[in-house]
Amino acid sequence: MLGSTHGTLTTDLRARVVACGEQPRPGAVHGTAAAEGDRDVSGRPLYAPAPDLDRFFRPESVAVIGASDAEGRPNTGITRQLIDWAGRVGARVHPVHPTRASVFGLPCAATVADLPEQVDLAVLLVADPLPLIEELAEAKVKFAVAFASGFAEIGADGAAAQERLAAAVGRSGMRLLGPNTNLNAFERFRDDLTGPAIALITQSGHQGRPLFTLQELGIRLSHWAPTGNEADLDTADFLSYFAERPEVGAIACYLEGIKDGRSFLLAADRAARARVPVVAVKVGRTETGARTAASHTGKLTGADQVVDAAMRQYGVIRVDGLDELQDTAALLARARKPVAEGVVVYSISGGTGAHFADLATAAGLPLPTLSEAKQAELHEWIPPYLNVSNPVDNGGHPVGDWRGPKIIDALLADPAVGVLICPITGPFPPMSDQLARDLVAAAERTDKLVCVVWGSPVGTEAAYRETLLGSSRVATFRTFGNCVGAVRAYLAHHRFTAAYRSPFDEAPRVPSPSFRKAQALMRPGQQLSEHAAKQLLRAYGIRVPREQLVTSAAAAVRAAGLVGYPVVMKASGTRLAHKTELGLVKVGLTSASQVREAYRELTDTARYEGVDLDGILVCQMVARGVEMVVGVTHDALFGPTVTVGLGGVLVEVLGDAAVRVPPFGEEQARDMLGELRGRALFEGVRGGPPVDVDALVEVVLRVQRMALELGGELSELDINPLMVLPRGQGAVALDALVVCR
Repeated sequence: MLGSTHGTLTTDLRARVVACGEQPRPGAVHGTAAAEGDRDVSGRPLYAPAPDLDRFFRPESVAVIGASDAEGRPNTGITRQLIDWAGRVGARVHPVHPTRASVFGLPCAATVADLPEQVDLAVLLVADPLPLIEELAEAKVKFAVAFASGFAEIGADGAAAQERLAAAVGRSGMRLLGPNTNLNAFERFRDDLTGPAIALITQSGHQGRPLFTLQELGIRLSHWAPTGNEADLDTADFLSYFAERPEVGAIACYLEGIKDGRSFLLAADRAARARVPVVAVKVGRTETGARTAASHTGKLTGADQVVDAAMRQYGVIRVDGLDELQDTAALLARARKPVAEGVVVYSISGGTGAHFADLATAAGLPLPTLSEAKQAELHEWIPPYLNVSNPVDNGGHPVGDWRGPKIIDALLADPAVGVLICPITGPFPPMSDQLARDLVAAAERTDKLVCVVWGSPVGTEAAYRETLLGSSRVATFRTFGNCVGAVRAYLAHHRFTAAYRSPFDEAPRVPSPSFRKAQALMRPGQQLSEHAAKQLLRAYGIRVPREQLVTSAAAAVRAAGLVGYPVVMKASGTRLAHKTELGLVKVGLTSASQVREAYRELTDTARYEGVDLDGILVCQMVARGVEMVVGVTHDALFGPTVTVGLGGVLVEVLGDAAVRVPPFGEEQARDMLGELRGRALFEGVRGGPPVDVDALVEVVLRVQRMALELGGELSELDINPLMVLPRGQGAVALDALVVCR
């Protein structure tokens, strides 16, 4: 029933958004980073310099304050470990203690002021580090580590003490690790391992132990940052630093919380630009806090869903377990860039191959059917009654003779194959040992990824411990699930970084012409009426129905004639959120008498329900389409977020929504739609036409612009329903709710 007001998307969408004030920025995949001091329209930084932590991890001089060599004292063991570590990194150690002349034979200074030289790193073995901060600053110490506990982890009093500590550190110009951290940064890392390394960030030291022991399997680790309570240095600081270290092939994180959402995203962006994979366990998937919101949008996404979406936006690979963390990080650190995405499953058992293929397919791994020519080639060495289309079953016997290497080489030579996965469910030396040797040899000859799942629960077999783990080219796993997850992450990471364009490079720096109009409509601390909310949408170029606000039945009849029958009539007020439930909406009115009667019923109902009205809206009746919800809510960690989902009166029941943290571009907006369970509706159902997805994407981007520009003034925005019409006919916001901050 409504004519089109827009053309096709792609370049046309960019032009229309520019007309609304969006200024596209040039740049390649790894476009020029935002400059230091550059900020978006909301005043938030678009750039954060990576801290120079070289002198933290490789200091030239170290002060140990509270050092001890008295047997039985906790500080003695710590002092001994620090002296050993300093010797390995080539640092000079200066013990500090008011009553000792020496510690472990080293001259001991009485105070920080008595240190014989300026030190890079001070390790504080004291119960209360706060009194030392000013002394350290005067001595121009670059870094300090506070092991002391009793801060934010114990409650309000501890949190206040931590705030005082953080403020003192901020004034000092020094950087602090901790409090409530540990000695993990000063562990003994193996120096006999080569290749790209894993850098480790943990907010709980014990949770990093499984990854640290990867060194025993031949996986190199370069750094361990146990961030503790993060009064100063936090995960984002170490993430930014590690992303620029040439030896780091992947960053593995165990996160209990994120200190500052914006800083974390800027650090993740730095890693994405550098194409350094970040793999993270982030605890807290369950909703831990209640959210009260007048809008539908606020009820659709919990805090963890926002974290999950933000990580995906910047390529952070989220996993659930420490075993997944270590396997995925190890693969991503060591594997070369894929030359093809196809995965071939090769086994000595048809049952094993079928089982693995089911898991791989369910996870979305591409298992291409091998060509007839390739299958004919494989049948030169594999009996003709066995399936070799993918998965490939060799029947067992060919792996024990000259045929085994030929089969593996033939699979790796297929141009559609980028990954070969061989599950070996249990050790059977006549077959498994030779198969392991052939796979290792083939991996050395190819630039493609070779993965082996060694299924034995024992793990002491020579084929596993020596042959497979002794290879730097074969990725070895112990479970099917971890192998599938790691390969999926490997392919997704390289696909993501190949197309990555930093959202921060494209974020708007100056307000759009719409911004001033919108500001005039905002009412601090209030909820806008539907009529005012739609004016706000119209200011940002979001289409709304023809409508008039009236205060009498006669005016309603005149408005209906101007708007055009049939019409919808709705109550409009500043504290009115869910009109349908209160009976304050009338649809399909086709005559003046119906309009007069509807006006009377709506005003009577509003009076009965105690609703203050600013009038009755007489609205154009819009053709049916797919009802969507698009909105903005304020997340405590990341600030304004944008949500899109299936809308209408059943929006909370369906709960089908996707969320992103601005800024983001058209590709991320389309990805949001692709995440919806009901996305098939966009292509038309029950004979209906496909809907205007381009128009829906445009609305999402314009709402994002509102979130960026009005983030400090906009608490919630809820467009529901946004009626998405058949392709080429646009999208219309039929109702809107706005709550101002």
